[in-house]
Amino acid sequence: MPTRRHVLQGIALGAAAIAMPGALLRAAAADTRFRGLFPIGATPVDAADKVDFAQLGGQVTFLRRARVPGIAWPQIASGWTVLSEAERLQGAEALVAAAKGGETAVVIGVQSPDLAAVKRYAAHAAKIGADAIICIPPEKVTDEAALLDYYQQVGKMTHLPLFVQAVGKMSVDLLVRMYESIPTMRYVKDESGEPLERVQELLRRTKGEVADFSGRGANTLVTEMERGFIGACPFMSLPDVYQSAWEAWQAGDKAKAFQIFGAIQAANTMFSQSAVETMIARGLFKPGTALRAAPAAAGASTGRYLPARSVEEIRRVLDTYLRPYLRV
Repeated sequence: MPTRRHVLQGIALGAAAIAMPGALLRAAAADTRFRGLFPIGATPVDAADKVDFAQLGGQVTFLRRARVPGIAWPQIASGWTVLSEAERLQGAEALVAAAKGGETAVVIGVQSPDLAAVKRYAAHAAKIGADAIICIPPEKVTDEAALLDYYQQVGKMTHLPLFVQAVGKMSVDLLVRMYESIPTMRYVKDESGEPLERVQELLRRTKGEVADFSGRGANTLVTEMERGFIGACPFMSLPDVYQSAWEAWQAGDKAKAFQIFGAIQAANTMFSQSAVETMIARGLFKPGTALRAAPAAAGASTGRYLPARSVEEIRRVLDTYLRPYLRV
């Protein structure tokens, strides 16, 4: 019996095998099942700062049990800039292996300052059976002609669907030019400018063929769904709760979606979703696990103040306030 994973891979291979005009190829290769919650995978490490690949892959098992459709790794929240190439390749293999036989889509980050390394990551993702790739633009490159050329080259490296991570001042015009010239470019994870203010223009100008995912912790999920976002990429802590809100909205029960998202917002005042203690409390990682993360930029804001909480305290909050919404 073919699984969703086999279908997704077949779509990507079919696009490679059939020569079509760009618009038709775009329609044939698009897959509407890339929608909903695609949290950014964390990178668990042990006391010696060695990546725990078993726990890394275990995030896919957690998402499968939670009925969350996909995961992206490594990205900013994964600490990709402080991962070696060997760690990234082995981590991708761990995630894809964990997804075998299931329905959790795996989107592999291929970004690097070195375009030759991007090509290696993309080829590896295709070889091991990833469902799609995602790419953050090169740091400090703001010229849109250079960015277009960069992503055009990335798009030629594999026939897997390509998620473009929009950051900085990447314009809608640039994303539309990517859509028009990169047949594999299907999805945007938009963190550029004010995504809520530009999503409808992007959808209109791409005839709805580019699906827009939100970043920034999905902190405006209900408004995002109102304006046309097709999915979101939060942290790994509460993906099942976000997914329940998303599913309620898609089913037409907007009041229920609002209520569930309100519970998430209240929880955000009690613990940090990015904290490893929260992920341990959810059963994602075992006690004593730490996270690989890039150092914060000098002077960067830490956002809303939250008191430090132990794993036990977070479990109490989860059991007291969020238990009805937790799937795992």
